[in-house]
Amino acid sequence: QVQLVESGGGLVQPGGSLRLSCAASGSITSIYAMGWYRQGPGKQRELVALITTSSWTNYAASVKGRFTISRDRAKNTVYLQMNSLKPEDTAVYYCKWTDYRNDYWGQGTQVTVSS
Repeated sequence: QVQLVESGGGLVQPGGSLRLSCAASGSITSIYAMGWYRQGPGKQRELVALITTSSWTNYAASVKGRFTISRDRAKNTVYLQMNSLKPEDTAVYYCKWTDYRNDYWGQGTQVTVSS
């Protein structure tokens, strides 16, 4: 089992920045991909950014150039740096870690972009 704890959400004005963190514990040796997803009000959950253990990254078109996903292997933590935030980025953000058997989800952290 893998346990994930997210942090870093909050209220920010348009154009501002936030950094989300997702710290993992448990059986993480078989993990090969880590991602951030979000679910806005009345919307389906969508992929925001993905990073693999070989450091390949992928981003949703709507966040490319504004968001950066990274990982700290020593801390078993994945980050999502979010810059130039827009009201449409408002959502609950979830991290997901994947191994060859399961997906593991965090509890989610709320990000609200509003003036």
